[in-house]
Amino acid sequence: MSGMASDLNLHRVQPNNGTEVTVFVLMGFTDNFAIQVLLFLLFLAIYLFTLVGNLGLVVLVIGDSRLHNPMYYFLSVLSFLDACYSSVVTPKMLVNFLSEDKSISYYGCAAQMLLFVTFGSTESFLLAAMAYDRYVAIYNPLTYSVSMSPRVYVSLIVGSYIGGISHSCIHTFATFSLSFCASNKIRHVFCDIPPLLAISCSDTRTNQILLFYFVGSIEAVTILIVLISYGFILLAILRMRSAEGRRKVFSTCGSHLTGVSIYHGTILFMYVRPRSSSYALGHDMIVSIFYTIVIPMLNPIIYSLRNKDVKEAMRKLLRGIGL
Repeated sequence: MSGMASDLNLHRVQPNNGTEVTVFVLMGFTDNFAIQVLLFLLFLAIYLFTLVGNLGLVVLVIGDSRLHNPMYYFLSVLSFLDACYSSVVTPKMLVNFLSEDKSISYYGCAAQMLLFVTFGSTESFLLAAMAYDRYVAIYNPLTYSVSMSPRVYVSLIVGSYIGGISHSCIHTFATFSLSFCASNKIRHVFCDIPPLLAISCSDTRTNQILLFYFVGSIEAVTILIVLISYGFILLAILRMRSAEGRRKVFSTCGSHLTGVSIYHGTILFMYVRPRSSSYALGHDMIVSIFYTIVIPMLNPIIYSLRNKDVKEAMRKLLRGIGL
């Protein structure tokens, strides 16, 4: 916590140097146009792959009756979240790569943050719900249909959204209650919380505490749910006599654990580490790009390549359209 305390001291009230800003400028990675064109092509390809992969999974789950069970309903919601998550950030970033005007309005910035934090927080809760679903299915398979009834899994999905929206509203309101009068230049490609706090001329100590403890609490609770769920799953695996049964469980749960580890690892590094002057905003920007743009692209691969039912549904869909 000493690192946290030292960071808070860096955000003292600054004198008001003029009127409040109404427009922010997203500085991005570089001013070199040639590099910006290359980044545009790279992130356009990633974004298109993300949309096709995630929305394709949603279509598969809806269209194939064999995928009509809670595990795949959770997966389809995760895919929808990833498509939305990436769409909040990527289109504006792509436009900025090829435009001299890299501005975003005050309310546009607030809306981007609200949606970005909503989808990101909802995904954290949903990943925990998916771990609980796997625990129920593997540890108590005979009671799975009762324990994970429509009322239960719909409640978990709705609860994830409520948690995400509530968390987002708190941080968006707290951030945009600050004054931005010293500078309107955000050293980032989208309106994330840390770079906005860095340019505020208000005292941001309360915001830093909110960010550290709210994100830390959500991470602690959701990761604990995942660890407990997989602890019971491991016990169930050790009791299995069938090698094929163990292989199937490892295949299904390994995909989820991979997705959880990558996602939570980047979130913890970005928001729940003791902050100090040794951490540059440029490094944070690269990490945030990873979890907002790269991870949504990876999730369809992680959850489909090792899933026999999804691959079979995909082959059936491709045969149906003559491919």
